[in-house]
Amino acid sequence: MTLKQLIQLEDKAKEVWVISPTLHYDVANKDFSELVSVNLGQKTKYKYIVPASKEINEHIDLYKNIYGLSEAEIQQNFLILAEADFLPFMMEIGIYEGNSDDCVACAAPGLEDGDDVIKFSKKTSQNMAQSFKAIWKKYKRVEI
Repeated sequence: MTLKQLIQLEDKAKEVWVISPTLHYDVANKDFSELVSVNLGQKTKYKYIVPASKEINEHIDLYKNIYGLSEAEIQQNFLILAEADFLPFMMEIGIYEGNSDDCVACAAPGLEDGDDVIKFSKKTSQNMAQSFKAIWKKYKRVEI
């Protein structure tokens, strides 16, 4: 499925449940933010499950401002989970040649077999590789 097809699916929905680690599409993607704005105006119901993080708090504030929602509406539409409870929604990610400028990152469902794999862009792959290295260094205290 392409992003365009996903937008068409969401455009027709009366209720949308979103599980998001960052709210990227709802606050930073022009096509999605326009769609969410229109859908909210047409009374489409949105429910979000997000992890408890500083970034999410900032993005929820941005979401609230972009769409002109009240604090009560935010409380009604967002479930903020401890990061451990957020884990069942995560995809398994593989980063290939992470120390190379030509690294590739891919994701697949973490709890099932199948042929569906998402290949991320070069920029996203490089960002994931950098994050992986930084986390490895932080906790293992060695360069990878």
